[in-house]
Amino acid sequence: MASCFSINATALPQHHHGKVNYRSNKKCLGSVRNLVKTTGVASVVSAPQESLQKGNWVKLICGASFEDVVDIRNLSLVYTLAGVDCIDCAADASVVNAVNEGIEAAREIVYLRKPWVMISVNDDEDLHFRKAEFDPEECPLDCSRPCETICPASAISLHQHQSTTEFSHGTETLNLLKGGVINERCYGCGRCSPVCPYDKIRMALYTRDAAVTAELLKRKDVDAIEIHTSGRQTAPFEGLWDDLRNSTGYLKLVAVSLPYSGDSTISSMNTMYAMMEPHLPCLNLWQLDGRPMSGDIGRGATRESIAFAARLAAVEDKPHGLCRFTLLCIFCSHLWLILCRSHFPLNHTSEVCISPLYDVGFFQLAGGTNAHTVEGLKKKGLFQTTLVAENSKDNRSMPPSTASSHALIGGIAYGGYARKVSIYFLLVSLPFLKMLT
Repeated sequence: MASCFSINATALPQHHHGKVNYRSNKKCLGSVRNLVKTTGVASVVSAPQESLQKGNWVKLICGASFEDVVDIRNLSLVYTLAGVDCIDCAADASVVNAVNEGIEAAREIVYLRKPWVMISVNDDEDLHFRKAEFDPEECPLDCSRPCETICPASAISLHQHQSTTEFSHGTETLNLLKGGVINERCYGCGRCSPVCPYDKIRMALYTRDAAVTAELLKRKDVDAIEIHTSGRQTAPFEGLWDDLRNSTGYLKLVAVSLPYSGDSTISSMNTMYAMMEPHLPCLNLWQLDGRPMSGDIGRGATRESIAFAARLAAVEDKPHGLCRFTLLCIFCSHLWLILCRSHFPLNHTSEVCISPLYDVGFFQLAGGTNAHTVEGLKKKGLFQTTLVAENSKDNRSMPPSTASSHALIGGIAYGGYARKVSIYFLLVSLPFLKMLT
């Protein structure tokens, strides 16, 4: 990826509910193109998998529950221009459409390689898959509405409304609060619930439908999936993987996101990898989830994800995974076998044995990541630190002819922080974007 981890251009407008057609006005696209040239956006041509291997992979997290398609289009457009390697979004067809429309609009402005599109699902209850709920008519009229103020997505809107009610003694006009949670904007951060002075807000959890997800994976414009799991129990993960595995052949990457859960974390990761491996025809990435949905809060939010990475770095037997190098080795081994059999027919005195080479795969930070994450990784000696691939069967370094290496930490995913720092670009470009409707 051409840009660095300190992302400094994109935007999140606050309330848009119309349909955007980026291709409807070529003149406006030209205006945005001129704006982009002024800001000096470079053309990105390196492949996302190369970014993972070098340790400068950047992923935009739109939000596993964020479904405001207009904002998602805008985020995808601007972060494609910024050069991200992957855009992670909700497993919803309309959201996937919005991401791809934003990507294609960006590519009309300047030549860029296409970032991978990833959809997020969960195997069980998970903080990323929930929505705030409350009945605004139960809220007192004199409430200071701290929920509106604290919401980072502007997903709560309340206003007074007069209602006329018929009673036996006549009619009566009542003042009530209307509005509430804007469902498509709420991504489940949960900050509203503890600040409600009347304890009216609840968080409703849900699980994405596996059958719907399996169909989404077959789309040509979906490149990757991320499975959110607690890592404490692997049975829910196995059940979801069984439902999805027949669709993974369409993908370039399978990511698993989990928090640190103590000493059992690595053994759980290895168990999950063993479940995936027989049906894993693509790259494998582990997302180290620190403090979910908190990157926009401040400096300290990133500490948990960095601590997770440091724990993995200190472990000698790291979790298994399948990286680009391993796939290449397996492919070459099978090709060599085919050539051998074609030119040198096997007999009782000659035999070719193939043992797939397992690697530790890729690791990526998320959850609380922000402008201080790279600095924290550097202090731990983990930023773009090279990890030499090893053969897990005999735990010996591979010979020079086959040895390869990749960064211990493949990259960083940004969500709340990415939306927070996006204000400048969209404030400048929003007049042009609005003209494209």
